[in-house]
Amino acid sequence: MSDLLKRLRERGWRLTAQRRVVAEVLSGDHIHLTADEVHTRATERLPEISRATVYNTLGELVSLGELLEVSTDHRATRYDPNAHRPHHHLLCDRCGTIRDVHPTGNALSALPEPERFGYTVSDVELTYRGICPDCTA
Repeated sequence: MSDLLKRLRERGWRLTAQRRVVAEVLSGDHIHLTADEVHTRATERLPEISRATVYNTLGELVSLGELLEVSTDHRATRYDPNAHRPHHHLLCDRCGTIRDVHPTGNALSALPEPERFGYTVSDVELTYRGICPDCTA
């Protein structure tokens, strides 16, 4: 059972067949799918699942804090099930592949006090950019 499915069961979230399929599609490491990609993969498992059901389920999972929305430039929003372990992203500028990365250290400490302009900073979202090995080849 995926971590996402396990967390949803522990929360007592009603797992209909459609919700289960969406959660299953989002299981694994380095998953960053668009809503359309989730729908395409979900219909392979459950052909009658509607696009609206996928979008509604993704919205609910984001509201519950079980998925992160990842937006990079003008590309489609992607959904990241790695919502409970702090991490950053590594993005390929050519193909759009996204990988989760876990650098050591505290990213908040990289912002000097004068550059905080009095803000109480609570979170950091970093995206490292480059070209993946597949696109380089």
